[in-house]
Amino acid sequence: MDMQGQRVLHVTQAQAWDALNDPEILKACITGCDTFELTQAHEYKVGVAIKIGPVSAKFTGKVTLSDIQAPDSYTLNFEAQGGVAGFGKGQSHVSLRPHAEGCELLYSVHSTVGGKLAQLGQRLIDGAAKSLAEDFFKRFEASLQAQYPPSTVIDGSPQENPKPSSFAVPRWLWLAVLLGGVAAWSFVR
Repeated sequence: MDMQGQRVLHVTQAQAWDALNDPEILKACITGCDTFELTQAHEYKVGVAIKIGPVSAKFTGKVTLSDIQAPDSYTLNFEAQGGVAGFGKGQSHVSLRPHAEGCELLYSVHSTVGGKLAQLGQRLIDGAAKSLAEDFFKRFEASLQAQYPPSTVIDGSPQENPKPSSFAVPRWLWLAVLLGGVAAWSFVR
């Protein structure tokens, strides 16, 4: 399966990069995600429970980041196993670029599924993947707005309300993991 898209985010590129690399934000934005842990440099363990049509399972896997160009882009490779339900694996490329309204996130995903998931049919899998991606982005945008509220005006001049990062793990890494998890989950669904 191949999927690509873009979203305008109403935050700065640096803020989007930070949020995309925040494991707590990513875990909260991925439906069914209960594990998002760093296992070694640029590699994460992910656990997601999903249901696609009649198939539901707990998938475990890993996401590995490469080609990291902070705060602009990276590539992530992912693989997930769901027992008899099947497996998913693939690659995603994510990039951020400045935009008049904040920044623009662009992504492309190429993945394959096997097992019972592959028997569901491409239309069902594609629909589930698009639905999961849309759900992720809605949650992600809400999280960004909560973390970085719109500017306020003090003494007639706009003031930003940045929230400093408290995580030691690079945030771009979490974006890659998130997108890999979403892609794996959507392919497994």
